[in-house]
Amino acid sequence: MKTKVWFITGASRGMGLEIAKAALANGDKVVATVRSQPEKLAGEISNDNLFVVTLDVTDAEQARQAAKQATDHFGRIDVLVNNAGFGLLGAVEEGNDSEVRQSFDTNVFGLLNVTRAILPYFRSQRSGHVINMSAVVGLTSFAGWGLYAATKFAVEGLSEALAVELKPLGVHVTAVEPGFFRTNFLDGSSLTSAKSVIEDYAGTSGQSRAFASQLNYKQPGDPSKLAAAIMKLAASVNPPTHLPLGKDTLLYFNQKMEKLNKEIEEWQEVITGTDHDDVH
Repeated sequence: MKTKVWFITGASRGMGLEIAKAALANGDKVVATVRSQPEKLAGEISNDNLFVVTLDVTDAEQARQAAKQATDHFGRIDVLVNNAGFGLLGAVEEGNDSEVRQSFDTNVFGLLNVTRAILPYFRSQRSGHVINMSAVVGLTSFAGWGLYAATKFAVEGLSEALAVELKPLGVHVTAVEPGFFRTNFLDGSSLTSAKSVIEDYAGTSGQSRAFASQLNYKQPGDPSKLAAAIMKLAASVNPPTHLPLGKDTLLYFNQKMEKLNKEIEEWQEVITGTDHDDVH
């Protein structure tokens, strides 16, 4: 197979770094974007196939410049991995306007900035693969994770529509939904908590805060195996629109579907009784 050129956002640590390392080990070329200190990552990974670019995904013009730098350097881009983002933990009511907007600015609007910057190159090539890193909470939400889940639900909706819009142009789109993987995500480097704490939510969202602390560095998912899965995904001729990763993700999603199907069955008459009488 021909060498691929990857464009990976948020590549300084965690999943982004693991994916970048796996792509380089495969002999591919990687454009790794970081918010600051590009020399640090370049020094950590000494590889001629690595090109580190400074990018704050919330800056649309910087995203366009990063895409141009990438194509000027390597000649093309084959795989876009929208990985940059951070979690916001807290009850829905606990999140203030600034905290929620900052989360959406990075996780949703930042992803859109980068995607819009890269897609003209994919359309011109009539090839490419957009891989949007969603999360288990992009498929089903939990107490304490609703604000973060809202951003990932948005990513899921964007990905599904993009997949249909881009398929005739030879471009694939996949939303990847990892469960809990053993990265530094839960230690505060990528997960922030709402400053407000409301005692009434101690038994719901408060439990999620405690859960996150207890699970830190004990997550079941292996980041290197996630990176290997992403490599298989990028090599697929017919990639899926959704790729849940981890037994925990599959468990939570199946539980949601069981509950949803049960509710549909219980409310079947109401659900199907809202059309005009002349509709059959």
